[in-house]
Amino acid sequence: MDKSKKNTARLYTFQFGLLCLSSLLFSASFNMIIPELPNYLASLGGGQHKGLIIALFTLTAGISRPFSGKLTDQWGRVPVMAIGSIVCVVCGFLYPILSSVSGFFLLRLIHGFSTGFKPTATSAYVADIIPQHRWGEALGMHGLCFSIGGAIGPAIGSYIALVSDLNTMFYSSSAFAFVSIIIVLNMKETLSSKRPFSTKMLRISRREIIEPRVIPAAIVTLLSYTAFGAILTLIPDWSEHLGIQNKGLFFSAYTLASIAVRLVSGKVADRYGRIRVMIVGLVIIIISMIYIGFGDNILSLVIGACIYGIGTGIFSPAVNAWTIDLSLPQYRGKAIATMYIALEAGIGGGALFAGYIYHDNIFRIPYIFFGIALIILISFLYIIYWDNQKQKR
Repeated sequence: MDKSKKNTARLYTFQFGLLCLSSLLFSASFNMIIPELPNYLASLGGGQHKGLIIALFTLTAGISRPFSGKLTDQWGRVPVMAIGSIVCVVCGFLYPILSSVSGFFLLRLIHGFSTGFKPTATSAYVADIIPQHRWGEALGMHGLCFSIGGAIGPAIGSYIALVSDLNTMFYSSSAFAFVSIIIVLNMKETLSSKRPFSTKMLRISRREIIEPRVIPAAIVTLLSYTAFGAILTLIPDWSEHLGIQNKGLFFSAYTLASIAVRLVSGKVADRYGRIRVMIVGLVIIIISMIYIGFGDNILSLVIGACIYGIGTGIFSPAVNAWTIDLSLPQYRGKAIATMYIALEAGIGGGALFAGYIYHDNIFRIPYIFFGIALIILISFLYIIYWDNQKQKR
């Protein structure tokens, strides 16, 4: 155990508080524009390609993970976190300028680098400053703050778009990310073997892309996060179909439910084990997909959002802690990057799956959510199989 962990007697330190605040603002920054993007793309003439809104974002997020993982392990946690927020600042100013379908998709590709960098380094930073026996709790509390950003972001973004215009919403996104950068740059670096930046760090070999020890966690993550990709793609249009003016309502309800659960779910994962907690979370996520598919009014959508929020609030801290459990300290950045590659692939795959079947036919949406429930069922069965095999060894 490194010195930083030995010296951390408390979870709620000033350093941890800064990290959580930075992540809250970062999450709000890129989430606040999501509910308005489908209609924005349609206004540009690309309405039939709505599945690409999330898929392109997650594509570059996934591609950048091996680089962010290596840089996190060699260059440092703080500069990698800063890069993620800088990308959000730049993109927020470019959306109003590159106002064509091709320009929009180019920006979605670039914007994806933000989540490819900051969360990877942030998770490693948490593991550096928190004792191992409290990783679940710490990641749960950090996820809580990230979720708060995800809750206020869409609501604020949709409100700004309603009372002002989309350009103001994009500029506001940049402002949130800029404050996140200021916070990060005033944080203490935790990587003891930090090296000066070199272009050699950007050369990635095949062995540096995936951390084999965490492949089980990556498989479970990939399958389970197809739900979020489908939600990001379909819920804005489904909300409008149900007569909801603020398309951020679902995301706010989902995030508030997730926040409430995260207050205790991390501690439960530390006490009773990651596997048990993940299984419970997956079951609840499956139920939420089925419930959303059968829902046909505003109340059912909000209830479905809350059920989904409870499921992810239980599942997410446990799978993050499980990933770190399976990894070695010297490859922590690569291990976390591997898990996030799977996460981005799951979100992107879910978005493509949803967009391909949806094709602007609103009545197909319920069946898409039923299909997503089946995919998550596979994740549930896999983790039970993996745990049984482990018990036999």
